[in-house]
Amino acid sequence: MSPGKLYLPFVFLLLFLPLSCDKESENPVPLVAVNFTINTESIQYIELNTIGGWAYFTGGFRGIIVYRHSFDEFKAFDRACPYHPYEPEAIVRVFEPPLALDTLCGSTFLLIDGSVVKGPAKHPLRQYPTYYNPPFLQVTNY
Repeated sequence: MSPGKLYLPFVFLLLFLPLSCDKESENPVPLVAVNFTINTESIQYIELNTIGGWAYFTGGFRGIIVYRHSFDEFKAFDRACPYHPYEPEAIVRVFEPPLALDTLCGSTFLLIDGSVVKGPAKHPLRQYPTYYNPPFLQVTNY
């Protein structure tokens, strides 16, 4: 095998490497440290006891929405709208679960994956990892 053919796969790898970079790094909402745990059986979080239930929490950049996607899966999203994250009034609010809305720009997001449903936003909501070990839910990114 010639040396040129030997290096050909590596050339292709280098060409496509920039395309595989983490798209999350492009999200305009600043990444901040998040780490809290709640007891989902607590009366304080009763709205999280049903699928489709949600609650607001402090933390993140502009606050956090925790959404119960299924019996054993929760989603957590920053409430900062990625269209204009530094605008203090640009706070995403749940209005028809699983939809959330930023009333300032009109962007609507799906709380299943944070994707944009409509509006001027081009990026999804910033999502934070969740870990569920019943009855405890941890939201953390470190």
